[in-house]
Amino acid sequence: MHPVYLLPGWQDSGPGHWQSLWEQQHGDTRVVQDDWLWPRRGDWMARLDEVLLADARLLQNPALLAAHSLGCLLVAAWAAHSRHTARVAGALLVAPPDTEREDFPLQLAGWRPIPRGPLPFASVAVLSSDDPYGEAGRMRGIAGGWGSRVIDTGPKGHLNAESGLGDWPAARTWLKALA
Repeated sequence: MHPVYLLPGWQDSGPGHWQSLWEQQHGDTRVVQDDWLWPRRGDWMARLDEVLLADARLLQNPALLAAHSLGCLLVAAWAAHSRHTARVAGALLVAPPDTEREDFPLQLAGWRPIPRGPLPFASVAVLSSDDPYGEAGRMRGIAGGWGSRVIDTGPKGHLNAESGLGDWPAARTWLKALA
């Protein structure tokens, strides 16, 4: 069985978010960052490396990553620089944001440019046609650069608690299929 690591985005995931529900219901591990409000890409990448290296199970059963929003860009940036990508079997990348937009918050300026190289493991990018943080066509192109299979959910916002997804069984199925 592949351990699941949850990678929340900017400001973490609240109690009604599908990631928080997965943590409660399935025992998945949230990667806790030191600073959720002013996220530094290098710090977040180092923390992900640290967490994955500390889990000896990953030598036999690589992890599955379930990322939301900025967590998706963390996966792409980490995969481009880490020497430990073999510890990951696959990644579910939900609602990646377009941090290169001019109207993005100042706190996220360090997340530019968006990494566009192929990921060294299987991935699925899940997009919403009306995500306020990433235009679907543009994010589809970026996900294509990652080598991700793209799933379009239709108009569901940022695919968070406000989207009314609950524990989102469909996404759990997509994640497990990556193993």
